[in-house]
Amino acid sequence: MLVGGGKRMKVGVLALQGDFIEHQAMLGRLGVETVQVRLPQELEGLDALIIPGGESTTIGKLAEAFGLIEPLRQFGQQRPVWGTCAGAIFLSKDARRQQPLLGIMDIMVVRNAFGRQVNSFEIDLDMPFLPSSNGHSTPFHAVFIRAPLIESVSGNAQALATLPDGRIVAARQGRLLATSFHPELTGDDRFHRYFLELAK
Repeated sequence: MLVGGGKRMKVGVLALQGDFIEHQAMLGRLGVETVQVRLPQELEGLDALIIPGGESTTIGKLAEAFGLIEPLRQFGQQRPVWGTCAGAIFLSKDARRQQPLLGIMDIMVVRNAFGRQVNSFEIDLDMPFLPSSNGHSTPFHAVFIRAPLIESVSGNAQALATLPDGRIVAARQGRLLATSFHPELTGDDRFHRYFLELAK
C-alpha cells in the first residue's frame, strides 16, 4: 500500500508485550512494511502506529522503562495511532485507575469490563464504515478477550461501533482509533484497511 509520492507505507507495531506479531502478519498481507517498535528512535519515519492487545499495565510500565511515553504521545499528536484492547486503554485519558497512559484520546475506558478470560466472546457487529469489496456492508466478526469497554467518549472523539445493547466498543478521534476487540485475530482485514486509509 502506498502513501503520497508513491512511497510504500511503513507502519510500526509497539512490540513491548502482547499480540504484535498478529498485527504484523495482517499488515504484511496488505503489502505494508512493518517495524517492531521498542525504542523511541524506532518511531522515526513511520506513517502510523498500532498498539496491540496484551496487558495494559505491563505495556505502560515497559513504555516508561524504555523512555517511550513522551515519544509515543508526541507521535500520536501528529500521526495515526490505533489501539486494540489493551492498546485502547493505553490511548485513553481515563482508565479509572492509576497506571501509565498516553492520555491522547478523549475516551474513558473500563478494564476487563466483561470479566475474566473465561468470559471472552465473539459476536458479529454491523460496521457500515468499513470498506466493502462487493458494495454491501457485511457484519464484522469481533473477538473480545478480557476486553475493556469504552464507557464514554467526549471532546472530539466519537463512537464508531457498539454492541447490541449500545455499549461502545470502537471509537475514533481524528486519526486516532480505539477498539475493544481484536481484528488481528480474524481473517478479516477490513479494520486494518480502514486504519491504513486514515494513515494515507
